[in-house]
Amino acid sequence: MNTELIQIRENQRNSWNSFSGGWEKWDDFTMRFLRQQGQAIIDELALKPTDKVLDIASGTGEPGLSIAAALSTSGSVIATDLSERMLQIAGAKAQARSLHNFRVEVADACNLPFADHTFDAISCRLGFMFFADMELAAREMLRVLKPGGILAATVWGEPSKNDWITSIIGTLKKYPLELPSPSPNGPGLFRCAAPGFLTSLFAALGATSGQEKDIEGIMSCESAGEYWEFMNDVVPPVVAALKTAEEDLRNNVKQEVFESFGQRINQAAPFSYSARLFTLRKPE
Repeated sequence: MNTELIQIRENQRNSWNSFSGGWEKWDDFTMRFLRQQGQAIIDELALKPTDKVLDIASGTGEPGLSIAAALSTSGSVIATDLSERMLQIAGAKAQARSLHNFRVEVADACNLPFADHTFDAISCRLGFMFFADMELAAREMLRVLKPGGILAATVWGEPSKNDWITSIIGTLKKYPLELPSPSPNGPGLFRCAAPGFLTSLFAALGATSGQEKDIEGIMSCESAGEYWEFMNDVVPPVVAALKTAEEDLRNNVKQEVFESFGQRINQAAPFSYSARLFTLRKPE
């Protein structure tokens, strides 16, 4: 991996470590928000009780924890992530649930520390967009997956279908704030949003059985305050834009976000999200 990619990887590690406290604080909220994606991955994996599963970019543990709970004691899950602090949260959750077949390991998806053909299944919820080198990560997944094994992953869909984030970003753009501008080829929420992106990525590596389908859902928030606090605790672009803003400017942004939220409630128009589920069975 060249110097640029190593720097991208370290930036990602530092970012996720720094936001780990926010993810722990909002764990119940995010698990509800993303549960549909996790369940879709589990359904596609068609797990057997004794399967050995690798959960990549596991963060605070899902869907790896749910997978471990569904397996027998002879099955197992290894949850990997760049962020050791996120995995500490995942490990604590596993311990609290007495999931002895779940363990965590800090690892780069582009350089997995496992032998060829180790796993019966691989899950990856909302991780691909943030890998330093997506092609290398895909190669590594194929390498450690057993012949006949299944890979299931989700990525965010098009921005126009994800107003849970684009709505507040649109508001931020109205103000003199420094919004981060990710490189088109660098890590970012919508890096893999184009239909067929993952299918093409894996097909270029000779894995041509990939299939995709859309998952549509909503972000349920009890109040404008809950939405505002969540976005300011765990969403890096929002945090980056507001962290140096003067109090008056920040208050103006907040007021507009609250007003927009109120209009949504009145119109019964909750925040929408769209993700894309990719599934591939490795040839025998």
